[in-house]
Amino acid sequence: MTEIFFASLLLGLLAGIAAGLFGIGGGTIIVPALVWLFQTQDFAPERIMLSAVATSLATALLTSAASAHTHHQLGNIAWRRVSRLAPSLLAGAAGGAVAADHISPDVLCWCFIAYLLFTGSGMLWPRQNKPMLQTSAYRLDYIAGFLIGGLSSILGIGGGTMTVPYLAGSGMGIKNAVATSSACAVPIAFSAAASYAVLGWGENDWLHGHFGYLYLPAFAGIALTSVFTAPIGAKLAHRLPADRLKRYFGFVLIFTALKMAQ
Repeated sequence: MTEIFFASLLLGLLAGIAAGLFGIGGGTIIVPALVWLFQTQDFAPERIMLSAVATSLATALLTSAASAHTHHQLGNIAWRRVSRLAPSLLAGAAGGAVAADHISPDVLCWCFIAYLLFTGSGMLWPRQNKPMLQTSAYRLDYIAGFLIGGLSSILGIGGGTMTVPYLAGSGMGIKNAVATSSACAVPIAFSAAASYAVLGWGENDWLHGHFGYLYLPAFAGIALTSVFTAPIGAKLAHRLPADRLKRYFGFVLIFTALKMAQ
């Protein structure tokens, strides 16, 4: 437990900076890192991927709430859109956790590998968001919210890589889309983390840090540092060549995916 806690402190530093610098959720770093850390410990193989995903989502609740608070102070969040998406995001995230609990660990791992490849390639070759009709976006919000919440819950992410393109594609400015996405990540992370805690309740092991599928020492370590380093990453994005660094990070994600596939 102690080893994972201190390793998670470092992991939180890196995940927070990457999230702020590249505008993506820390789950792209946290999930594969936790999978590796859990493999070095006495974790049941069938729990490793679920525990990594659940713990990543629990940390996303804190970081996304802090990010949303900052964006709210700047007045960039479209709260009416958030309120329309929130119910389906909550339901989708809960449904995604239930689905993940019934998916084999290998399939769950391959789903995350596919997500890393998709995200990494998108950072190397940015995709253009094609605007849709506002009326179409309004009708699609409930379906899109459920799908985004479900996929985010299965992958252990806050959903920004899906929510931002969706909102921008519906005609919202990119600055408001990013801010609104940070607020949307809160119900996703809350519903998914709570669902994973309940689903794994029968396997609680408080003495060894297990709270359902959440692993508390890793959660505490990541949360303690990522909340402070995410704003640092956001500030660095204005000083460093973020576009070039994003391409480099795209290679890192693809390399990580290939390593997980071995």
